[in-house]
Amino acid sequence: MSPRERRLVMLVVPAVLLAVILRFVLPDGTAVPASGSSEAGDISMARQRATRMRQLISTTPARTSSFKQVTADLADRERGILQADTAPQAQALLLEIARRVGKSNEIDVRGGDFGSPKTMGEYGLVYATITFECQVEQLVNFLADLSRQPELIVPSEERISSTNPKLKMMSVRMILAGVTPKKLIPEKKGLGAF
Repeated sequence: MSPRERRLVMLVVPAVLLAVILRFVLPDGTAVPASGSSEAGDISMARQRATRMRQLISTTPARTSSFKQVTADLADRERGILQADTAPQAQALLLEIARRVGKSNEIDVRGGDFGSPKTMGEYGLVYATITFECQVEQLVNFLADLSRQPELIVPSEERISSTNPKLKMMSVRMILAGVTPKKLIPEKKGLGAF
């Protein structure tokens, strides 16, 4: 062996032995501490984690009561969903409610066409077009009574024109929207789904 190779062996062998000893002596994922502050850091991190856990545990009853309140509010609002077996039945129910509200305000509500149902989030919307003639006060009372109905019904479009200004009569064409379960709305397939 040449003197150069002897020097290389003298330096490499102790370095490899030191690396093997350190590998098996120290646990995985730890390094040699630079100073004694790592133990203090571990303790402070554990205290911070414990503090965070205490805070989370202390807010659990409030979160539970908030969840119960929100669930109760949602159940109360979902009572207003139009209950029907199919979307056309829900549209017929929408028209029936409009006629009932109109009759209480002495308005002859006539049904027209039904728009195509649509989905909106977790629910569906069905549409019914109604037409009638009335005075201004009757229209205001009709809209107020419609908003007081337990079902979730809202006018989505209104077209009002004057028919007899002396008698303050007007012709009203209104599209009503009602909320239904999403399962009633048929899914679009093919190119129409885009």
